[in-house]
Amino acid sequence: QVQLVESGGGLVQPGESLRLSCTASGFTFGDYGMFWYRQRPGQERERVGFITPDGDRVTLLDSVKGRFTISRENRNNILFLQMNDLRPNDTAVYFCHFRVSDGSTYWGQGTQVAVSS
Repeated sequence: QVQLVESGGGLVQPGESLRLSCTASGFTFGDYGMFWYRQRPGQERERVGFITPDGDRVTLLDSVKGRFTISRENRNNILFLQMNDLRPNDTAVYFCHFRVSDGSTYWGQGTQVAVSS
């Protein structure tokens, strides 16, 4: 059974950092590119970034470039989102996600990030 479990969210002040984790199980984690998405209050879910299966390439949403980075530990089946210099506009529920070639998609339950002074 595929499971994605996000953790690491919380309430921080502007300028602070958080590291989100997504622990995966039930599939061969190292075979798949992985995504981070977020859903800000009242908005559609948007893609924050993507990392290739071996972690050698990362793409990021323009608004988070230079502040966020994505990494992974395939031996431990964990995906990370390092978020620095957080802004109030980064307040959202953050999700990890991947998709399979047959069209199946998998999401975690999300972790809440709130940035406020």
